[in-house]
Amino acid sequence: MSDTPKFEVIDRRKFKAEEEKEHAETPAPEAEASAGPRLVVTESKSEPAPEAAEVAAAEEEHFEMPPAPTAEESQQQKSAYDASAQRLEDLVRAQNPGMGAQPPVGFENLAQQLYVSAMIQMGAGTQEGQRPRVDILGARQTIDLLGVLADKTKGNLTEAEERTLQTVLFETRMAFLELTSMITLQGMQPPQPPPGKR
Repeated sequence: MSDTPKFEVIDRRKFKAEEEKEHAETPAPEAEASAGPRLVVTESKSEPAPEAAEVAAAEEEHFEMPPAPTAEESQQQKSAYDASAQRLEDLVRAQNPGMGAQPPVGFENLAQQLYVSAMIQMGAGTQEGQRPRVDILGARQTIDLLGVLADKTKGNLTEAEERTLQTVLFETRMAFLELTSMITLQGMQPPQPPPGKR
């Protein structure tokens, strides 16, 4: 067995009746502790460590996705989410009376959010005087997500949505190319001698 902790996914819908029964019979702290994902720690026995490929294959065999929520469960959850979001918006507007209602979130917001994420991962937005923190692999993944989004929505977007997505994809890819070119050039330059030892 591996010494690394494993996470267990709990499908809370299956246990809803049991949870309600627990809430009625047990105090709240114990009921709350049993809800949600739990960390499962397996005890180590002095067995040899299995090969990584064997571990991955065994985990893949035992991992089972919970069933998709029913239409009724999805509708109940969406109604609860909408009500909660409305309460939050009412609270924010009560604190800021001049603020109007927030516009609904659309496809352009998704494309722009991925754009901002990719640019931050490539070091944009770093305050002056600070060294940029670059996550080039994370940026590549975010840009690839934009590419997947473009492929999967082809022919299904308005002209404005398509233009936004293509612009965001172009800009992030260009920034990625510039950054990787700089990284490559830095890696290929000969090391500079220390000052005073020429």
